[in-house]
Amino acid sequence: MDWLKRMEDALEFMESKMNEPLDIEAIAKVACSSPFHFQRMFHMLTGMTVGEYVRKRKLTLAAQEFAVSSSKVIDVALKYGYNSPESFSKLFRKIHGISPSEARRSGVSLKAFPRISFQLTIRGEKEVDYLIEEKESFIVIGKSASLTCGNEGRTRQWFWGECQRDGTLAKIYSQKTDTPLLGLTLNFNENFTYMIGKKEEAAVPTEGLILQEIPTSTWAVFPCVGPLPVAIQNGFRQIYQEWFPATEYQHAGLPEIEVYTPGNSEAEGYRSEVWIPVMKK
Repeated sequence: MDWLKRMEDALEFMESKMNEPLDIEAIAKVACSSPFHFQRMFHMLTGMTVGEYVRKRKLTLAAQEFAVSSSKVIDVALKYGYNSPESFSKLFRKIHGISPSEARRSGVSLKAFPRISFQLTIRGEKEVDYLIEEKESFIVIGKSASLTCGNEGRTRQWFWGECQRDGTLAKIYSQKTDTPLLGLTLNFNENFTYMIGKKEEAAVPTEGLILQEIPTSTWAVFPCVGPLPVAIQNGFRQIYQEWFPATEYQHAGLPEIEVYTPGNSEAEGYRSEVWIPVMKK
């Protein structure tokens, strides 16, 4: 399929630029997509961010260089885009478990992260229900934070818990509008901005809360049924692993929205939604 070739072309481009700084916009351009869409698609398909993958590939190539040459650590560090041998050595040890100088020893064990490839898998286990809606711009009032992709650091689950503990959720719930609670992914890379809030027709700044305008857009709306957070997580996987490759849509680069309706979020029949801003390719 066309999307498969574009993703493979992007991988080939990334591989040819391992000696240069990571340029997400240039990589996404090769894939004929927005940086947001490419990074989200890449993460959903591989379980890694683009930055994490490139880092592992660079440190794999660096280890191979130490094993077969007498290159200085500082030269190899600079070659793969690290400003100092100290930062390079720290990451090298984290990946390989040894220092760059130890990698020169005969018989030492190193880790290799080979270049990945994308393949089309026909699943067909469950059809994807969705509808396309045009929505006018609206305002969300809430709180945002810079979070980390993956299981380390500040995650979405951590932020929801933090907003519960510090009274932010109660403050958001106290807004006069009778609308569902929302979770917004405002951008996406290794560190992304996430917001919890509610749609507000006539929102005014409130202490500790901010306003975020969501522009007029076309949205693909996906129902998710089941306990949280598994239902939402499975919904996102199906959208990126099955729905996008099977359609003529791509991400419009605007915030993604999770909609949480009132009710018991741990119940098997609990209903939530994922809104993805889309445009035709």
